[in-house]
Amino acid sequence: QVQLVESGGGLVQAGGSLRLSCATSGRPFSTGAMAWFRQAPGKEREFVAGSSGIGGRPVADSVKGRFTMSRDNAKNTVYLQMTSLKPEDTAVYYCAGRNSWIAAASESSYDYWGQGTQVTVSS
Repeated sequence: QVQLVESGGGLVQAGGSLRLSCATSGRPFSTGAMAWFRQAPGKEREFVAGSSGIGGRPVADSVKGRFTMSRDNAKNTVYLQMTSLKPEDTAVYYCAGRNSWIAAASESSYDYWGQGTQVTVSS
C-alpha cells in the first residue's frame, strides 16, 4: 500500500520560512516523479513544484525564486523549502506521486496523494 505523509506545516508570519516534508512508502521512490500542490480556501488545487525521477524540477511562476523542492532518495522523502512567505501562500499543501519519471503540473496526472498539511501565513 502506497502512503504519502506530509509534515511541517504551521503558522508563520509574512516573510518567514517553512520546510515541508513528505515521506513515502510502498512504491519505488527514486525513479518516480513527485510534486507539491496546494489548495487555498475557495480555490482549486494548484501545482506548486515537481521533481522528476530523471532530474527535471518544474516550479510554478507564483513561487519561483521563493520555493525549492528537493528529494532524498535514501530517505524516500521529498521536501518543499518555502521562503519569503506571503499571506497568499496560505493553503493546504499536498504531496503527490505518479507512476512515471516525469513531473507534471496536472493534478489528474498523479496516482497517489497525501492527506495535506496546513500552512498559514499571517500579515
